[in-house]
Amino acid sequence: MNVYRHDKFMAQAARRLSAQRFIVLIGIVSLFGDMTYEGARSVVGQYLANLGASATVVGVTAGLGELAGYALRLASGYAGDRTGRYWAVTVAGYVINLLAVPLLALAGTWPLAAALVIMERTGRALRTPTRDSMLSSAATLTGAGWAFGLHEALDTTGAIVGPLAVAAALYVGLGYKFSFAMLAMPACLSILSLLLARSWFPNLGALEIDEQIGDPQTLPRLFWICSFAGALIAVGYADFSLIAYHFAKAAVVTPALIPVFYSLAMAAAAIAALLLGRLFDRIGSAVMIPATLISAVSAPLTFLGGPLVAALGVVCWGIGMGAQESIMRALIGSMAPRARRGTAFGLFHAIFGIAWFAGSAALGFIYDHSVIGVAAFSLLFQLAAVPLLIAVVRQWPSKRAAS
Repeated sequence: MNVYRHDKFMAQAARRLSAQRFIVLIGIVSLFGDMTYEGARSVVGQYLANLGASATVVGVTAGLGELAGYALRLASGYAGDRTGRYWAVTVAGYVINLLAVPLLALAGTWPLAAALVIMERTGRALRTPTRDSMLSSAATLTGAGWAFGLHEALDTTGAIVGPLAVAAALYVGLGYKFSFAMLAMPACLSILSLLLARSWFPNLGALEIDEQIGDPQTLPRLFWICSFAGALIAVGYADFSLIAYHFAKAAVVTPALIPVFYSLAMAAAAIAALLLGRLFDRIGSAVMIPATLISAVSAPLTFLGGPLVAALGVVCWGIGMGAQESIMRALIGSMAPRARRGTAFGLFHAIFGIAWFAGSAALGFIYDHSVIGVAAFSLLFQLAAVPLLIAVVRQWPSKRAAS
C-alpha cells in the first residue's frame, strides 16, 4: 500500500510539474505576443494619421477592431468545444494576430493599414478562448488563481516592454516602418514558443483533474451572474485612452509623463495579478470584491485629483485590470464544465467587450459635458457589480477556485 501511495504521489507530482511548465511556456508566448501587438498599438493611431487617415477613420478602426476582438471570441470558443481542436484554433489565431503587425511596415495606404489593425484584433479574438480553455485544464493541478495570475503578469510585462522598445526606436529616428518591422522578432519568438508548447503538450486533457461540476453540457446559473457582474464593471471602466485625454486636456501631468503613468498602471496590473491570483486559490471568489472596490475608486481619483492623486488612481486602475484578467478568468474557468469551457470563455469575453465598447462611448459623451459625471458614472456602475459578486461568493464554494 505504501508503495502504491508513493507511486501515486510521484505520478501526481509529475503531472503538476508538467502543468506548471505548460503555464509558464504559454506565459512566455503571451509575453512576446504582447510585446508585438501592444508595441504596435502604442503608435498605430499616429501611423494611420501619417498615412492620411482622419480622426474619424482612426476612431472607427479602433472601435471596430476592439468590437471584433471581443465579439468573435464567442464563435472561436464554440468552435474549439465543438471540434476539440483547441490547438489548431489557438495557433491559427496567434499567426493571424502576430503577423499582421510587421506587415504594417509594408502598408503604403491607410485603408491597408486599417485592415491590418482589424486583422490583428481578429486573430486575438480567435485564439483567446481556446488558449484560456487549455490554461484552465492545466490550472486544475496548480490552482486557477496562480495559473491565470502568472499568465497575466507575463502578458503585462510584454505590454510594458513592447511600447518602450517602439518609443526608443522612434526616439533615435528609425521611424514607424522600422518599428513595425522590428516587432517581427518578438512575433516569431511567440509563435516558436507556441509551437514548442504544442509539441510538448499535444493533449492538455490528459493533465486535467476531471472534477464533474453539474451538467457537463450546461453553463451554471452563476456563470451568467458573473458575466453580468463583469459587464457592469466593463461599462463603468474608463479606458486609459480617455484617462490620457483628460490628463492632457486638463494639464494634470505633462504629455511626456502620460506614457509613464500607463507603465505604472501596467506594473500595478502585473503585481496585482500575481498577488490576487494567490489569494484566489486560498479564499476563492471573495477576493474579487475588494479588487472591484479598489478599481471603482480609480475614476474619481484620476479624473478629479491632482498629479499625486491621479497617480494613485492609475495604480487602482491597474489593480482592477489585473483582477479582471486573472481572477475573473480563473473564476469562469473553474465554473465551466470541461466540455463547455471554450464556449464559456467566448461568451464571457463577448459580453465583457460589448459592455466595454458601450461604456467607453457613454463615458466619452459624458466627459464632454461633465468630468464629475464621468467619475460618478464609473463609480456607480462598478459598485453595482458588488452585490452580484457577493451572491457568487455565497453560492460558489471557495474550494472550486483552487481545484
